[in-house]
Amino acid sequence: MRFIFHYPEINGPDGDVLDPGPVRDVAVAAERAGFDAFSFSEHPAPGARWLTAGGHQTLDPFVALGYVAGATERLRLLTYLAVAPYRNPFLLAKAAASLDKISGGRFTLGIGTGYQKSEFHALGVDFDERNALFDEALDVLPLHWSGEPFSYDGRHFSAHDIIARPRPVQTPIPIWIGGNSKLTRRRVAQHAQGWMPMSGGAQLSTTARTRELGPIGELAGQITEVREAAIAAGRSDHIDVVYSYSNEIGSAAVDSGHHREVFADLEKAGVDWVTVSCRIEGLSATVDFLESFGATYLS
Repeated sequence: MRFIFHYPEINGPDGDVLDPGPVRDVAVAAERAGFDAFSFSEHPAPGARWLTAGGHQTLDPFVALGYVAGATERLRLLTYLAVAPYRNPFLLAKAAASLDKISGGRFTLGIGTGYQKSEFHALGVDFDERNALFDEALDVLPLHWSGEPFSYDGRHFSAHDIIARPRPVQTPIPIWIGGNSKLTRRRVAQHAQGWMPMSGGAQLSTTARTRELGPIGELAGQITEVREAAIAAGRSDHIDVVYSYSNEIGSAAVDSGHHREVFADLEKAGVDWVTVSCRIEGLSATVDFLESFGATYLS
């Protein structure tokens, strides 16, 4: 099992997105502590009401991860997650290919359909089209990354005889899809290299417009179904599964033995990656968390 450090996010309308510490310093500390990947989420136009209710601010994930790429040597770089319908798929593909190229093939594109109506409205994207736009992106991304001529007519664009460079280092860039629905799992089995189910309980599931993720035993069955569906679709590659453990790991009331048991149960269920984060208390506290986690779970 491998671990991802998710750069801590500022909840609410106040605070600075760099309060957890300078990105370079945090990324270098995460790599030194033994983490395998580093991630950012995406909210380009968060609404004041959502922020007041506990929503979060974040840096642009592609810009931030580009900076992390230059500061590190080994960490994989993950958008956790980027909202595919927010962008024309050619812009999404170009950003991903550029990041993969400059990082030497360390990028993983985590994407989802999105759930915030106000953010869709602010960006001029029809919320009701998000699933159709997401599927267009899944079609366009591998065509763009191939570096070969192709044409594609979408709902709001018409591209003919396109040759897009640079080719990514990876063939293909891994795509991990977030969400808990049957549609998400079907997309993963047919098109993606990873699944990012959303943990966090009923409240988060309602806000994010996806079904609540069940207990680990139920998750194990879903993982098996996804991987069997991929085989039935003619695929032989492994489907990675990512589990977010960000909230639980930050509790001082829970000892390391409990966390080890949960990690073991998740690994037994078929989880390959676990995402963790920490409280926002400044660079020193962030580095302390990274070093402590590394010494406890990664050494």
